Amino acid sequence: MNSLRFLLDTDTVIYFFKGKGQVAEFLIQTPPTEIAISTISLYELQVGINRSRQPERAQLQLEQLLTWITVIPFDTSAASHAAKIRAELERIGLPIGTLDTLIAGIALSRGLILVSHNLAEFQRVPGLLVEDWY
Repeated sequence: MNSLRFLLDTDTVIYFFKGKGQVAEFLIQTPPTEIAISTISLYELQVGINRSRQPERAQLQLEQLLTWITVIPFDTSAASHAAKIRAELERIGLPIGTLDTLIAGIALSRGLILVSHNLAEFQRVPGLLVEDWY
């Protein structure tokens, strides 16, 4: 049985690491088996770590987080969903960023609620459930 419920967007993880908003409180209240991040967010976080003034500290934070949440890959189902999202949003003249499209595709393909503070972009995606834990 798949108990995953939430896919954390990159910004949510960054807010958690920086102690901003209510993210830590929500994470404490939510069973780790219900929380995931995507390989797309993992990529974005690694880019940030490589640019960081304290990369060792940031890498340790990420490694600790990854010991208790699931990492979901961008697979063929996510690719199909992301392509539909991209085409639909371009058709109506409201596209979102490429990486956000891929993350939304993963969330939709798995039936997960996307947790992001970036509501302006993600609320454009038809059928995507979004929560803001900030």
